[in-house]
Amino acid sequence: MSTVSPADGQAFVVIAQFQVKPGSLDAFLDAARDDAMHSLVDEPGCRQFDIIRPAGMDDTVIFYEVYDRREDFDAHLETPHLARFRKAFPALILEERPVLFSVRHYPLQRRMHT
Repeated sequence: MSTVSPADGQAFVVIAQFQVKPGSLDAFLDAARDDAMHSLVDEPGCRQFDIIRPAGMDDTVIFYEVYDRREDFDAHLETPHLARFRKAFPALILEERPVLFSVRHYPLQRRMHT
């Protein structure tokens, strides 16, 4: 896997896509919302976590996640909420498509100063 490292002010973006089994969408979305909510509340480096259902693709769910840095995403991989999601989702999907790692060039990430 090649590494993607954002420059100062750029954000690290993760795009994950799942094809959900028929009849499993509600359970999948419940598990996804738990992960997204805790990512935003509990992880200072997680700036955005959208759960998207594309029009005309009723069995597809996409996560659009924005982190300050790659290291913030790496920390996300060790969280209890992601562990819960990882335990729940395999029985609910037909396919997990390859995850895309990207750098957002615009808008630039605004950092909070304390």
